[in-house]
Amino acid sequence: MMKVERITKVVQKETILNDINFNVELGHIIGVVGRNGVGKTTLLRTMVGILLPTNGDVMIDEASIFKQPAKKQDVMFVPDSPEALKQYSTNEIVRIYEATYHRFDRNYFYELMERFSLPTVKKITHYSKGMKALFSLILAFSTRAKYILLDEPTDGLDVIVKKQILQFLIEEVADGDVSIIISSHRLDELEFMCDEIILMKDGSIESHYELAEMKTMYKKVQVVFEKEMPADVTKHVNILNQTGRVYTLIIDQSDEEAEQVIANHQPVLFEELPISLEDLFVTKLGGDSDVS
Repeated sequence: MMKVERITKVVQKETILNDINFNVELGHIIGVVGRNGVGKTTLLRTMVGILLPTNGDVMIDEASIFKQPAKKQDVMFVPDSPEALKQYSTNEIVRIYEATYHRFDRNYFYELMERFSLPTVKKITHYSKGMKALFSLILAFSTRAKYILLDEPTDGLDVIVKKQILQFLIEEVADGDVSIIISSHRLDELEFMCDEIILMKDGSIESHYELAEMKTMYKKVQVVFEKEMPADVTKHVNILNQTGRVYTLIIDQSDEEAEQVIANHQPVLFEELPISLEDLFVTKLGGDSDVS
């Protein structure tokens, strides 16, 4: 198990991360979402040991990655724009990874290269953006690390490559020997893949739930009133959208009075709608769904 324990990161007197705590068990895909500048990338870089925390620790199997650097073999970070080693050939990078990561699986690496029809090249710069993204993922999973941290893994990629990557990630986790932590602004992709979601706000964790559980905490409804929405209703709901007299609302299921207050005004229409991760994001964090 990976444990992120009370991680705080202060840079030039500004608190970027504030008392971050959560656990990651093997066999899970966890999405990390939040508005711009909330500290998602800083969190991932700290979890892999690229950045040192001001306070706190990251533990893998009860061992600190900062005090026992050998534990870093169990965690890999793939940035959103992997530019390192771009002047090397495919085979040169394989040799570098074999020397660096003791469990690097050369056979599995070439098996994945063949599976995705990715050719070997004399310089990684010859790959397209989609090929570079696939190559970085193949390298990461070939290290046989237990925890793979991905920062915007599908950003800017075409639909076909995205589909390949998403399916690949799900298959890698299916046997339970690896977990993936993904920071992404593509909420639809996270909803497709993830079983847990961490919502970050102002450098802290606003909430951390299993996605299915989070969806049961709120109800999305479409309501039409004869006139404008009554003032007492607005106190019990979050308004996602309004078109004329048609309102799309999110109701907190813990608010036992909300639906009764709406019913008291005898709406012309009251219809429950499927709720999405994007709906939850807007409800929990406010504003639009820009989470890049």
